[in-house]
Amino acid sequence: MTAPGQERHSPGDKPPLVTSCGRRITVKCLTLTAARPITRVTLRVGPDQGDEPGVWAALTAEEARELADRLLAQAARAESTAAAGPAAGATAGAAAGAGAGAARV
Repeated sequence: MTAPGQERHSPGDKPPLVTSCGRRITVKCLTLTAARPITRVTLRVGPDQGDEPGVWAALTAEEARELADRLLAQAARAESTAAAGPAAGATAGAAAGAGAGAARV
């Protein structure tokens, strides 16, 4: 058993990503064995520094790739907005938020 606050990592697992607001994000592969094995990519976002609760999701490989594509697109947008200056940020931010509610993850 692992002590509170510690996690076991399989070979090849990366340690959790700790965000600037203190949340720990862990990504792993989960395989459930049954009559038909099920494999999912798990994403766990732990509590923040104020102990706001975290969340988790279990994604199919296709869903995980779609999420990765969306994250990379938004990272590129954030970088280009930062390079362009604050005025461009308002326009890019509004455009980015327009489709945010449509995402199912």
